[in-house]
Amino acid sequence: MHVQDFQWKKGMTVKELTDAYGSIGFQSIELAKAADVIVKMKKESAKIFLTFTSNMATSGLRGFFAQLIRLKMANVIVTTVGGIEEDIMKATGETFSLGSFSSDDVALHEQGLNRVGNVLIKNESYMRFEDWITPVLAMLYEKQKRWAVSELLREIGLLLTDENSILYQAAKQNVPIFCPAITDGALGFHLYLFQQKHPDFIVDVVKDFGNILFSTSHDEKKGVIALGGSISKHHAILCTLLTGGADYAVYMTTAHKTSGSMSGATTEEAKSWGKVKDDSDIATVIGDVTILFPLAMIKALEELHAEGVVGDE
Repeated sequence: MHVQDFQWKKGMTVKELTDAYGSIGFQSIELAKAADVIVKMKKESAKIFLTFTSNMATSGLRGFFAQLIRLKMANVIVTTVGGIEEDIMKATGETFSLGSFSSDDVALHEQGLNRVGNVLIKNESYMRFEDWITPVLAMLYEKQKRWAVSELLREIGLLLTDENSILYQAAKQNVPIFCPAITDGALGFHLYLFQQKHPDFIVDVVKDFGNILFSTSHDEKKGVIALGGSISKHHAILCTLLTGGADYAVYMTTAHKTSGSMSGATTEEAKSWGKVKDDSDIATVIGDVTILFPLAMIKALEELHAEGVVGDE
């Protein structure tokens, strides 16, 4: 294949744009390849693990993730607890504001605003989250005393009504959500406070490790779409390691392989661990997920919809 000069065409679609990326060079090649790998994993009926860090649920990607669950483009979700909390906040009426990466953070603190990049979350949103979650935990405690994390999150999802909620759509489509670091945020704090009053209330992360392992098998084809790094990415690929390795893998991250971090670890590096099979279809795209992921996924959806693999919204 040769490098092709890119040119704008009036009325160009996202699919046409992403197809053109396949012959521009550099990271555009990897982006086009990522879209192709996503198409392959879906057409081969692979079990798709979608992992993302909480900041992506803070952003407007949250509704896109919910839509992908509805379209059956994700069979297992792994995320961090901030994404759970903020999905609940948005589902119960909270709104986040757009700010600036160069804001006066001391002034924001005095105004009761918390900055995530260029997104702002009010202190009141966390206070209202506490008001919502406390009676929910009491209700779940009455139902049973011991919960695996994914089972707890499914019950919470069943209480929501927002079509753009990750938890709601996952519960509706029977897609498990795994959050191994459930205590690393506001929800963890409220679980701790509730347990002080009810010592027999147990949230069992070890049991949930078994649940994610048994969500797939050696015989089943597996695909991983890992957006960002951290524990959400590793929890999914550890599962695939223990069940024979992923057949397809797409990583998107701003981290680089030279850091030696989980966030920067490439799909090639994963082969050394057996997390990704030696002959798997893979792509690693370096860049901002809020820009790259919609492009790759929309291109994949357009192709899958044209072939009747994915239905209408």
